[in-house]
Amino acid sequence: MDIALPSFILGYHGCDQKLADDVIAGKQQLQTSTNDYDWLGEGIYFWEHNAQRAYEFAVERKKQKHPSGQKIKTPAVIGAVINLGFCLNLLDASYIALVRQAHNDLVSIASKSGDPLPKNTGGQDLVNRKLDCAVINQLHKIQQNTGQPPFDTLRAAFFEGKPLYDNAGFAASTHIQIAVRNPQCILGTFHPLDEKARPRKFK
Repeated sequence: MDIALPSFILGYHGCDQKLADDVIAGKQQLQTSTNDYDWLGEGIYFWEHNAQRAYEFAVERKKQKHPSGQKIKTPAVIGAVINLGFCLNLLDASYIALVRQAHNDLVSIASKSGDPLPKNTGGQDLVNRKLDCAVINQLHKIQQNTGQPPFDTLRAAFFEGKPLYDNAGFAASTHIQIAVRNPQCILGTFHPLDEKARPRKFK
């Protein structure tokens, strides 16, 4: 565990207003996403310190038919205090070898079975990350099969969106994403507030 990594972070989850209200009121819990294209494998997803991007994601989801059947009528944001715990932090070079090994294992399994490897697709941002999802889920299997402790959370940076300007090295939707595998790491939820401590209105 990287002792330089903050123990607690604020994460933001884009969803429907009713779900946000019910989760914060304790009537529902956020559910683990198990899509085969999830960027960080199975988990409950948050945007790290980026409430606006979480809202934009909810707006995008409102326009699209989600494979899970999830519908968003009124885009909203849930804020959460997250204990990263034992974190697979892909901004830390020491964890990169684990991901490479998981990929190598997946290639070996596919070779023996004759099944093709999944592929990442969906334009320059590779929004359908079936390969990455399979690799991360394989890594969790390796941890389990070798008696290693399971990861509580995953953390990674994603370069996404259009360049900010011609020849830019910055992209409009670059962000850090958190996937929580251990729900006990979500210590509390809240409605985001503005600078005057009023319910934040997103645009």
